[in-house]
Amino acid sequence: MILRAMETIVSNHISELDKDTVRAIILLASSEMTKAKDLVSDWQQAASSVLVAVGKRFVGMVMEEMLGKFQPGVLPHCFVVQTLANLSVFNVFGMVPFLTSVLSTMLPMLGMAKHDSMRVVFCCALQRFSESTLEYLANLDQAPDPTVRKDTFASDISSAYDTLFHHWLQSREAKLRLAVVEALGPMSHLLPSEKLEEQLPKLLPGVLALYKKHAETSHVSKSLGQILEAAVSVGSRTLEVQLDSLLAALHAQICVPVETTSPLVTSNQKEVLRCFTVLACCSPERLLAFLLPKLDTSNERTRVGTLQVLRHIINSAAAQMEVKKPFILSSMRLPLLDPNSKVKRAVVQVISAMAHHGYLEQPGGEAMLEYIVQQCALPPEAQHQKPSGEEEPQADSVRDISVSTLYLVSTTVDRMSDVLWPHLLEFLTPVRFTGALTPLCRSLVHLAQKRQEAAADAPLIQYDGNVTLPSPYAIATRLLTVSSSPYLGGSRGAASLCLLNVLHRDIHPLLGQRWATTIALLLEYLEEHTEKTLSQKEWEEKLLVFLRDSLAVVSDNTWICQLSLEMCKQLPCYNGMPQEKNFLYKCVGTTLGAASSKDVVRKLLQELLETARYQEEAEREGLACCFGICAISHLDDTLAQLEDFVRSDVFRKSIGIFNIFKDRSDNDIDKVKGTLILCYGHVAAQAPRELVLARAETDILRNMFQCFSTKVLGIKVETKDPGLQLCLVQSVCMVCQAICSSAQAGSFHFARKAELVAQMMDFIKAEPTDSLRTPIRKKAMLACSHLSSLEPELEEQVQSDMIHSCLHSVMAVLPEPEGEDGPQEFLYLDTMHALEDLLRSILRRNMTPQGLQLMVEHLSPWIKSPRGYERVRALGLSACLLQFFLEHLHVSALVPFHNLGLLVGLFSPRCADLWPATRQEAVSCVYSLLYLQLGYEGFSRDYRDDVAERLLTLKDGLVHPDPAILFHTCHSIAQIIAKRLPPDQLINLLLTLFESLGDPDKNCSRAATVMINCLLKERGSMLLEKVPEIMSVLRSKLQETREEHVLQSAQHSVYVLASQHCVAVVTSLLGSPLPFDSHTCSLWRALAVEPGLSAQVLGLLLERMSRDVPFKESRAFLLSSSPDRVATLLPLAATCALHEVMSAPASGPAVTELYPQLFAGLLLRVSCTVGVQLPRNLQAKERRAGSSALASRTLDPCSTAVDALRAVLLRGGSEDVVQRVELEGGWELLSTSAGHEDGVARLASAMAKFAGPRLPLVMKALLGAHSSVYEAQRVTSTAFLAELLTSNVVNDLMLLESLLDNLAARQKDPCAGVRRLVLRGLANLASGSPDKVRAHGPQLLTAMISGLDDGDDPHSLVALEAMAGLAKLLGLAEPEDLRAVLLHTAIRIRPFFDSEKMEFRSVSIRLFGHLNKACHGACDDVFLEQVVGGLVPLLLHLRDPQASVAAACRFALRMCGPNLECEELAAVFQKHLQDGRGLHFGEFLNAACKHLMCYFPDLLGRLVSTSLFYFKSSWEDVRAAAPMLTGFLVLHVEPQQQAQVDLEQLIAALQLLLKDPAPKVRVKAAETLGRLVKFA
Repeated sequence: MILRAMETIVSNHISELDKDTVRAIILLASSEMTKAKDLVSDWQQAASSVLVAVGKRFVGMVMEEMLGKFQPGVLPHCFVVQTLANLSVFNVFGMVPFLTSVLSTMLPMLGMAKHDSMRVVFCCALQRFSESTLEYLANLDQAPDPTVRKDTFASDISSAYDTLFHHWLQSREAKLRLAVVEALGPMSHLLPSEKLEEQLPKLLPGVLALYKKHAETSHVSKSLGQILEAAVSVGSRTLEVQLDSLLAALHAQICVPVETTSPLVTSNQKEVLRCFTVLACCSPERLLAFLLPKLDTSNERTRVGTLQVLRHIINSAAAQMEVKKPFILSSMRLPLLDPNSKVKRAVVQVISAMAHHGYLEQPGGEAMLEYIVQQCALPPEAQHQKPSGEEEPQADSVRDISVSTLYLVSTTVDRMSDVLWPHLLEFLTPVRFTGALTPLCRSLVHLAQKRQEAAADAPLIQYDGNVTLPSPYAIATRLLTVSSSPYLGGSRGAASLCLLNVLHRDIHPLLGQRWATTIALLLEYLEEHTEKTLSQKEWEEKLLVFLRDSLAVVSDNTWICQLSLEMCKQLPCYNGMPQEKNFLYKCVGTTLGAASSKDVVRKLLQELLETARYQEEAEREGLACCFGICAISHLDDTLAQLEDFVRSDVFRKSIGIFNIFKDRSDNDIDKVKGTLILCYGHVAAQAPRELVLARAETDILRNMFQCFSTKVLGIKVETKDPGLQLCLVQSVCMVCQAICSSAQAGSFHFARKAELVAQMMDFIKAEPTDSLRTPIRKKAMLACSHLSSLEPELEEQVQSDMIHSCLHSVMAVLPEPEGEDGPQEFLYLDTMHALEDLLRSILRRNMTPQGLQLMVEHLSPWIKSPRGYERVRALGLSACLLQFFLEHLHVSALVPFHNLGLLVGLFSPRCADLWPATRQEAVSCVYSLLYLQLGYEGFSRDYRDDVAERLLTLKDGLVHPDPAILFHTCHSIAQIIAKRLPPDQLINLLLTLFESLGDPDKNCSRAATVMINCLLKERGSMLLEKVPEIMSVLRSKLQETREEHVLQSAQHSVYVLASQHCVAVVTSLLGSPLPFDSHTCSLWRALAVEPGLSAQVLGLLLERMSRDVPFKESRAFLLSSSPDRVATLLPLAATCALHEVMSAPASGPAVTELYPQLFAGLLLRVSCTVGVQLPRNLQAKERRAGSSALASRTLDPCSTAVDALRAVLLRGGSEDVVQRVELEGGWELLSTSAGHEDGVARLASAMAKFAGPRLPLVMKALLGAHSSVYEAQRVTSTAFLAELLTSNVVNDLMLLESLLDNLAARQKDPCAGVRRLVLRGLANLASGSPDKVRAHGPQLLTAMISGLDDGDDPHSLVALEAMAGLAKLLGLAEPEDLRAVLLHTAIRIRPFFDSEKMEFRSVSIRLFGHLNKACHGACDDVFLEQVVGGLVPLLLHLRDPQASVAAACRFALRMCGPNLECEELAAVFQKHLQDGRGLHFGEFLNAACKHLMCYFPDLLGRLVSTSLFYFKSSWEDVRAAAPMLTGFLVLHVEPQQQAQVDLEQLIAALQLLLKDPAPKVRVKAAETLGRLVKFA
C-alpha cells in the first residue's frame, strides 16, 4: 500500500520533485524491488511502478540505478528487466538512446535464461523495446536524436529473433510461446529486409501453427498482422506463395462465433480483419476470388464470417473494391434469401457499407434497399424464435440495426437522396411493410424536408406516369389508419402524422395551414402519454375529430367520396389487424357522414354490409360503429339501408327455413343477425337524441327483436347463441342510454320497459354463476340501470327479483388465480361497475333510509359470506351505495336515521375481516354512515366532523397483519362510533353486533366482541332498561357458539355492564334457568374481575339469598305425617351464583372484604336447607343431568350452600379450615339432619384454630341470628358459638364475656335444641377457658341446674346436656358454689340412672361420680344419704349391657368410696374398678357386700329393698345381678339383722325370678334362695 501510494504521489507531483528526493525514492524502490530473490509479484510490481513513474522525468537517474543491477554475464532480477521494458514504453524518447547498450548486455543473457519465467520476461522486454523503437522512428521529427535509424538495432534484433524463433518458440510452455509470438510481431519491422524475406517461409507457417495450439489467439493474430504489414512494406514476393494458407487460416478465425462477453475473442476478430485489410490492399483479386464463393455456402458461420470480411474490406479498401462493385452486388443474391438472423444482421451491415460507398446506385441496388425495409418490418417477437442448438443475436438486433441503417443512410449519405425518394413511398401501403412504417416515415420526412428546402413550392411527389407510387388518398388513409395504434412499431403514430403533415400539399392543397395546428396538437398529446396511460378510445376520437375537421376544410364532395372509396378499398388489407380495421370502419363512417351524395352513401353502406367478415368480432363492432357515425348525418338513409339489407336476398338466403335442417352451422347466421342488431344499437347511440325517441320503439327496438328471434312454422324461436345475445343486450343498453340522455326522457313513457327488463333478467340468469366468460351480464345490467330510471316504475317484487338475480350473478363468480390479471379480471371489474350503476339507479328512486335498508338487506348475505372474495365485493358495493346516498342526500326536515344502528352493526365488525380490502371498505361504510347521521341531524354536506374524520386515519392500522394492532384499531373505531351514535340507536347497534359474534370469520367475531365492550364502556350508562334484553341475547349467543374468544368477550361485556348497572345485571342473571349452564356460570365468574364490583355483586347476592324465604312447606301426599320443605328459587339461584362468583380467583379481595357476612349468611343458609328438597321441575332436571352425566355439580340446596361456604373459606384465605373440616368429615355432616350440629361444631373448632382473627366479625354476624324466625338458623348459630367456647381463642380475642352473655340470653329460647346448645356452650368453657369457670361459676351452675329442671323438653335432651355440662364444670367451680347445688343435683339426676337411654344412664352416673368427687372430705349427711341410695344402682349397673354405662359406674363407685368413710370398702372399689381392668363381678360383689354388712349392717333392709326394684329390670344381666347382690348381703349380715328384711316379699320375688326366661337369672335366684336359709 505504501509503494502504491508513492507511485500515485510521484505521478501526480513529478514536476515538483528535486533530484535528492528522486534519488532517495529510486534507491528505496530499487532496494524494495530486488532485495527478495523470490518473486513477490504485488510487492515488487509496486516498487517497479514507482521507478517507472520517476523515470518519466528522471530517466537518466533511473537508468543509472537499473544498469547497476543489469550487469553483463549475470542474470538480472526479473523485475529489473520488466522495469526497463515498461520504462521504454512510458518514456520512449528518453529510453530508446539507451537501448543499444541494453540490448548488447541482454543478448548474451538470453542463452543463460533456463527458466521459462525468465524467458517470458526477456520476450516481453524485447516486445516493448521494439514497440518503443518503432514509435521513436515514426516520430523522428519530435525525437531528441533524429539520427537514429532502424538498422541501428537490426543486428541485435536479428540475433534475438534467432533465439526466440528457433529455440524458444518450440517450448512446451504455452505462456512462453505466446510471449515469443507477441515479441516477433514488432521485431519483424526491425529485421533487415533480406532476413525477413528469408524467414517468411518459416515464420508465417510457424505463427499460423499457433492457431491450433492456443484457444486465445488474439495475440497470435496481432503478431501475424504486424508481420504481414512488415512483409508488405518490404514488397515481399514470398507472401504470394503463402496467400492461400493465410486466407484459409484467417477465414477460419473470422468464422469462429463471437462471444460478446469475451473481449479476447472480439479482439482476435479485429486483428484478423486487420490482416484481411493488409491482404486486400496487396491482392484484391485473390481475396475476392476466395471470399465471394463462400457466400454461396449454406453454413451460417461461414456466411456470417465472409460477410463480416466483405463489409470490412468495402470500408477499409474502398479504392481497391471500386471496380468490383457489380461483382460484389451480384454475389449477394443468396445471402439475401438466408432466413438466419445472424446472416441477416451481417447482410444489413454489408448493405450499410455499400450505401456509403455508392453500391446502391448500381443496378441491383433496389433489391438491397427493399431488403433493408423488409428487415425493418420484422416483428420484434420474431427475434426470440431460436433454432435448437443455435444462439441468436440479442432481441430485436436485426430489426434495430436495419432501422438504424435506413435512417442513417437517409440522413447522412447525400448521394442516396435521389435513390430513396420517392422510391421509399412505395413501401408505405403494402401491408407486409407495416412493421417498417416508423423508420420509413422518419426517413421520408427527412427526405421530404430536404426537398422542400431545395424547392419550397414544388410538389413533393411527381407521379409522371409512375404507377407504382400510392395515390394521395391511399397515403392519407394508410397513415391515418396506422396512427390509431400510435405506440406500435416504435411510435409509428407520431411518425405517420409527421409524414402526413409534410405531405399536406400533395394530399390536398387546402389542408396545410389547418394540419400545421391540429397535427401539432396530436403529437403533443402523444408526448404527454405513454402506451400504458393513453386511452385508446380518447385517441381514436381525437383522430376522428381530426378527420372530420379535415373533411370540413376540404368540403369537396368528389374528393370526400374518392377518399371514402379508398378507405373501403383498404379495409381487406387489415384483416389481420382488428384494431386498425375497426378504426378504419369508423373513418369510413365519418367520411360518409361528411359526404353529401346520398346515393354514394347508400351504395357504400350496402357494399359494407355485403362484404363484411361477420366472423370477426372487431369487424362486426367496427361495421356497427361505422353505421352509427354515419347516422349522425344520415339517420334515415342508414335505417333504410339496414331494413333493405334485412329484406334483401343476401340476408334471406342465410335465414331461410331450410337452413335449419342443413349441416352448416347456424353460427354464421347468428353473427349476421348480431351485427345488424349492433348496427341498430350504434345508430341509436350516435344519432341525434330528438330523432331517436320517435324511432326507438317503432323502428329500432322492433327491428332488433325481429333479428333476434326467428319464426319457424309460425312459432317464435329465440336464439341461444351467446354472441347474438350479447349483441342484443349491448344494443338495448345503447338504446336505453340514448333515451335516458335525451332532454325529453323525463316525460317519455317506455311501454316495453317491463318486457326488456324481463328479457335482460333471462339473459343474466342463464349465465353461469361461478365464472364470467362473456360481457352479457354486464351489458344487461347496464341496460337495466338505464331502464330503471325510466317511467313507468317497476313493481316492487320485480325490482327485488332483479336486484337478487344481479347480485347472485356477479358476487358468486370465482376470482382469478393470484397474480393473473388477464382479460377476465378486467371484464369482472366492468361487470361490477355495471352492477354498481344498477344499484345506484334503483336507490336513486328511493333516497330514504328505508330504500337504503332495502339495498343493504339484499347485500347482507354476501357481506356475511364465508368466502372472502364475496365479502370484499359486497362491502365494496355497500361503500359505493353509501357514498352515493351521502352525495345525493337532501334532508328537508330533521328526521331520524332510524336504521343507523343496524347498518353500523352490520359493517363495523368487518373492519377486522381476514381480507385487508374488506377492512378498508368496511371503514368507508362506517365513515359514510356517520356522515349520513350528521346530515339527518341538519349538518351541511361540506361539514367535516373531526371525530368521523379520524376513521380515515385508522385505515392504515387495518392493513397491518398484527392482530394486536388490528383489534386496537377496531377499538378506536368503536370509540368513534360511540361518540357519534344517537342514544336511541345504541341498542340496535349492540344487538346487531351480538349477531356478529357467531360470524364464521373469527376475526370479525373478535372485532364484534371488541366493539361491543367498547360501546358498553363508553355508552353503557344509558342502557339500564335494556340490560335484561342484552343479558338474554348474550346467553343465547353463548349457547350457539363454543368459541373461546366469544365467551371471554361475553364475560367482559357482563363485567362492563355490571360496572354501570350492577343490580340489573345481577337480577337478570339470577333469572337464568337452574341449574346454571356453563356459560351462565362463566358470566357470574366474570363479575369477580374487579374487587369493587365483586364486593357489590356478592353483597347483592347475599341480600337476595337472605331476603326471601329459604323454603316453602308443602305436603307431597295428603295423608303424609309431616310437610316437605321445598327450596325457593331465588335464594337457591343466589346461592349458586355466590358459589360461581367466588370460584373465580379474582374474587379473593372481595370475599376477604365481605368474609364475615358471607360466612355467616352461607352458614345460616346451610342450616335452612338441611333436608330441603328441590322443586319438582328442578328434580326432573337434576335426574336428567345425572343420567346423562352432564351435571358439573349437584343442585341439592344444602350441598349448594355447603359448596358456597367452602368457596368463601377457600377464597377468603382459610384453606386450613377447609382441610381440617374435610379431614374430620365435617362437610358431609353439615348436609345431614343428624350430623348438622356436629358438622357446625367441627367447622367452629377449625375456625377457632385457623381463623381466629376473623372470629369477632363472624361472631357479630352470627349474633343476629338469635332473633331469626327459623329454628334451624338459631340452632346452627348457637352450635357454632357454643363450640367456639371450647377454644381459648375467644378469651384471647376478648370475646368471652359477650359470648357468654349471648348464650345466656338464649336460655329462654322456645327451641329445646337452642337451649341444649346453650348449655353445651357454657359447659365448653371448662375446656376452652378453665381459668374463667370460677369467675362465672354461679352463672354456669345456675344455667345447668335450670337445664336439669327444663320441663319443656319432652325428650330431656336439655337435661342430658346439663348433666354433661355439670360433669365438666364441677371440678373447676368454687366449693362454696358447689355445695348449694350438690343435693339438688344428686336428687335431680337419680331418676336417670335407670333410664332406657344409654346416654342418660351414662351421663347421669358419671355426673354422680363427679358430685362425689367434688365432696371428698366435706360430704354433708344429707348428700351421704344420696350416696348410700345410689350404691345399689351403681353396683348393679356394673352389669349394664352398655360398656359406657358400666365404665361410668366404675368411676362413680370409685368416687363414692371415700365419702362412705370406709377405707376397706373404698379399697375394694379402687382395686376392682380401675378403668381398663377386667372385673370378676361375683368376687367384687362378695367383697363389697362383706364390707358393707360389716360396717353398715343397718343398711341391709334398705339395700335389699332397692335391689328388689331391679328384679324386674329389662336387662338380663342386671336382673341376674340383683338377686346376686341380695344373696351376698344376706351371706355377710349377722342373723340378728333379719328383722330389716321382709323375707316373704323377698322370697316371693326370688320365686318369681325362678321363672325368668334367662337361665342365668334363674340360677342367681336359686343361689340367693339358698342363702336365705340363714334366716330360717
